[in-house]
Amino acid sequence: MKSQAKPRLAAFPKCFMDQLCVDRTMTVFDWIELAATLGVDGLEFYSGFLEDDEAFLHRVRLALEEHNLAMPMLCCSPDFTQPDPLLLKKEIEREKRMIEITAFFGGRFCRVLSGQRRPGLTREQGVAQVVRVISELLPFAEQSGIVLSMENHYKDNYWTYPEFAQKMDVFLEIVERIPSPWFGVNYDPSNAILAGEDPLELLDRVKLRVVSMHASDRYLKYGTIEDLRKEEDSFGYAKRLSHGVIGKGMNDYDRIFSVLRSVGFDSWISIEDGVNGMEELRESAQFLRAKIDHHFGI
Repeated sequence: MKSQAKPRLAAFPKCFMDQLCVDRTMTVFDWIELAATLGVDGLEFYSGFLEDDEAFLHRVRLALEEHNLAMPMLCCSPDFTQPDPLLLKKEIEREKRMIEITAFFGGRFCRVLSGQRRPGLTREQGVAQVVRVISELLPFAEQSGIVLSMENHYKDNYWTYPEFAQKMDVFLEIVERIPSPWFGVNYDPSNAILAGEDPLELLDRVKLRVVSMHASDRYLKYGTIEDLRKEEDSFGYAKRLSHGVIGKGMNDYDRIFSVLRSVGFDSWISIEDGVNGMEELRESAQFLRAKIDHHFGI
């Protein structure tokens, strides 16, 4: 059997989000310096720690080049369920700008989301608006050479409400209604757990649409999966679930990577964990590199 190219490994600064986006006690240049020691191929950026300034963006690109790091994925959190037409227009225009910035860095994937699950928003209304907005963005994305990747998401750090399309059936309805080569899935197995669902079932349903992946892990501090499912509609992260080193939690990466290998996946896997610091992030990177070599080795 002919060997396929191996997926490449990126890292995301989950453990430094407030320092980068809120307190501003850390810069993206600090993150690049730290991440360069992880042995990854690229860094996934978040829109919230980037300045929309030409000189700044050029400096960031130069810093990446100096460390031979790519910027393949831009993590954006557009709120496309916004009910106010003027605010929705701002969300769309910001996403367009993020698509342009992704292209500036030579990236390939710019994340889209459905938006917040606001009280009173019906499924029919939400799905229709999200599908319409993303579909309208596709020609702009294609012109920029960027694929819009929709994540099975839980909640942006700085949102009030959880993701509208958190549940698998809603997420799949949106994905299936946008059959474009410029639109795909950013698969996150841990978010399926947060939704009280089976990450492998979701992967089987979307495996042909997966264009990128967030790698993370969760473990139960107490109780059972059944207890977790009773809490799935609560606000905030379920207290019985915790982040941990990838490979030591509830996700079966051998099965996940076997499925991805079976459909020829050779794109980017971004480490979206390490909330407890760089050492856990480093351990997670080593685990994932070994699994990628094992399952996709040439």
